[in-house]
Amino acid sequence: MDPIQKLFHRPAKPVSRRAALRAAACGFGHIGLMGMLGEQGLTGAPTAGASPLAAKKPHFEGKAKRVIFLFMHGGPSHVDTFDYKERLFKDHGKPLPMKRPLAFADAPPGPLMKSPWQFKACGQSGIMVSDLFPHVRECVDDMCIVRSMVGEGVDHGAALLQTFTGSSTFVRPSMGAWVVYGLGTENQNLPGFITIKPALSHGGAKNWSSAFLPGAFQGTAIGNSGLKAAEIQGEPIEYLMRKGFSPEQQRFELDMLRNINRRHQSIRSNDPELEARIQAYELAFRMQAQAPEAFLVESESEATKKLYGMDKPNTYEFGWQCLLARRLAERGVRFIQCTHSYKWDQHGQLFEKHNENAAEVDKPISGLLKDLKVRGLLKDTLVIWAGEFGRTPVSQGNDGRDHNPYGYSIWMAGGGVKAGFVYGATDEIGYHAVEDRMHIHDFHATVMHLLGFDHEKLTYRSAGRDFRLTDIAGVVAKKVVA
Repeated sequence: MDPIQKLFHRPAKPVSRRAALRAAACGFGHIGLMGMLGEQGLTGAPTAGASPLAAKKPHFEGKAKRVIFLFMHGGPSHVDTFDYKERLFKDHGKPLPMKRPLAFADAPPGPLMKSPWQFKACGQSGIMVSDLFPHVRECVDDMCIVRSMVGEGVDHGAALLQTFTGSSTFVRPSMGAWVVYGLGTENQNLPGFITIKPALSHGGAKNWSSAFLPGAFQGTAIGNSGLKAAEIQGEPIEYLMRKGFSPEQQRFELDMLRNINRRHQSIRSNDPELEARIQAYELAFRMQAQAPEAFLVESESEATKKLYGMDKPNTYEFGWQCLLARRLAERGVRFIQCTHSYKWDQHGQLFEKHNENAAEVDKPISGLLKDLKVRGLLKDTLVIWAGEFGRTPVSQGNDGRDHNPYGYSIWMAGGGVKAGFVYGATDEIGYHAVEDRMHIHDFHATVMHLLGFDHEKLTYRSAGRDFRLTDIAGVVAKKVVA
């Protein structure tokens, strides 16, 4: 021990047997049990000193190792993108032929409204995709389109929370937090769960939080939807650096802080919040080795940046997100969210705004799928495209559609899903899912299955009960599994 370390070293005060047993909660038997379970990765909370992000084995061999979630905030219209409805073209202008379910708007429903875009059969699979996505439909033979999603939230806040956490009313761990809790991460020098430019509205941080899971599993936000890529590219790195301190000095300072925290933790019965903070400091220090290089999106070749649309002003922002997501995925980050900010809520100006929105994400998304495939990453990377709900088949005003959680479309690609495949269907006008309905709980169960988990067994005990992502529901949609 050098002189400086001796200066700060203080021997621990003796602890009575009664205090030791109290700190151990249930005594030495509890210590032994938790030690054995910890070695097998079966404890809910990480053991003091052990990395909670250490890679873990799933229940069985999963087809996907990581997830990239492309979220379209606001709710894209499924009947204008991936769910062609011939009857809307035939009966355009006619009244809704059924009683309207609970809706967001108070006004009476308008008449049926056909899509202002044409649909084409694409690829060898012949799946119908609208002209809104000319680049994405080039990849349709790699996609599994789910046309029968069902949620319960008719407002954005409830729908976002249910999409990301499984609950529209209670604070629950997000899907990304559950995935990292179950699998850990492949790279100890980067966070296991990163959300890029997330929205601060409609639930905000609750959509990437760990809730009652240990804090180490929550998402790390890179900027937010209100910032440009140029404003946040250096942010993750500058945040980690202690200016004027060498790596050795930072390491010494961190060791001192850790010793203080460990001593405090020893009398707090292994406080999970304090353990999460200790691990966060350690991760921040380790990130200095790899994070600067991982976030250097501009170092990619001009051809690659062009593939993602970073050569054009309207596609640069989401192209930057998608390319960063690929860089993080290939560096072992387990769960990555990209958010196209709150733009898809077209209660009016549907034609104008959906054209703008789709043009911003179409080429970046196709670039991501093509790039992952060329690099051999698509086969074990599950890419998800989704909004929080769809839109109604009837008009709202002259040129808009209201919220519709009763039957809408998402798609998945890679990660063990059937390629060039359509799962489920809505009714003739696209209002309700009627065939192979996939509730959000079923969607979560299916994602966990692709990652190698029995969703009923990946649980965490809190407040006297065992919780899971799918609550008390969820059925794996085995038809979508390759």
